[in-house]
Amino acid sequence: MEIRQCGRSGLRVSSLGLGTLTWGRDTDGEEAWDMLSHFVDAGGTLVECSPMNGEGMATDVLGAAMNRVGRHRLTIAWRGATRRDQSGHWVSSAGRGDMLRSLDDALARLDTDYVDVWMAEPDPSVPLEETLGVLEAASRSGRAHYVGLSGWDTWTTACALTRLGEHGLVQPAVAQLPVSLLTAPATHSLRSHLAGEGLGVFARSPLAGGVLTGKYRHSTPPDSRGATEHMLPTVAPFLTDEYAGRVEAVVRAAQGLDRNPGDVALAWIRDMPGIASAICGPRNLRQLDHILDSTEPLPAPIRQVLNEVAYS
Repeated sequence: MEIRQCGRSGLRVSSLGLGTLTWGRDTDGEEAWDMLSHFVDAGGTLVECSPMNGEGMATDVLGAAMNRVGRHRLTIAWRGATRRDQSGHWVSSAGRGDMLRSLDDALARLDTDYVDVWMAEPDPSVPLEETLGVLEAASRSGRAHYVGLSGWDTWTTACALTRLGEHGLVQPAVAQLPVSLLTAPATHSLRSHLAGEGLGVFARSPLAGGVLTGKYRHSTPPDSRGATEHMLPTVAPFLTDEYAGRVEAVVRAAQGLDRNPGDVALAWIRDMPGIASAICGPRNLRQLDHILDSTEPLPAPIRQVLNEVAYS
């Protein structure tokens, strides 16, 4: 698997990343270990996790699997921080206390002294300077070797990078945002801005919750994410007439190439300029192996046609 540089930073990651959204809930510890082992053996390094993945259980599952595989073989991307709201539910937070407590809790549960990159999520209720200051503190203390942004819009990203530069603070190495053949137009201006600023991009949900595999074209498979109440929100936004034509285009391209639709959609994202890594979240080893088989680039004419479909 190709190892890529993230923008102009020294951070290097595998071109495919392993997400842990379902670990601890839909993916048990043994299956997670099998997946991580296969991923590393295929040359993968980047593993992404969040304190809310698997309803909070993914952190412990990743820690156990990581200890078996070897911490030195992995690049851990930690996303966001959490706190409990008044109803007791976990919610994202960008406040200094919440962020540092969440990071320290993650390090303890992962049994490691650092994460390779910590990506802050935006919180409109918290001053931007406070969130940026926490990233600086984590970098200076060594708890995060690199920092990044996740889920920030173009305007807030521009403001953040400007203020970091003005105050001589640590510069983000990467930004994570949803990028797929269905969502690429909505992120085009932001990706262009990030490239100009020297940040790499982690593409989240490159298969649009599995919709770009084509399996939802006629019905919802009973064993799919879309058939479960807790995972349906990751799929439902893409099950609309707006996106149906693009899914069909991917299916037709796959048929012409004698490849599966997911392979085609993933290759289109993975090899897009500026993408450091495409982060997929397979629920089981079978799905992961299909993803790892996606190594061939798309023929230039097919890529051009899909470009036109995506941006039409």
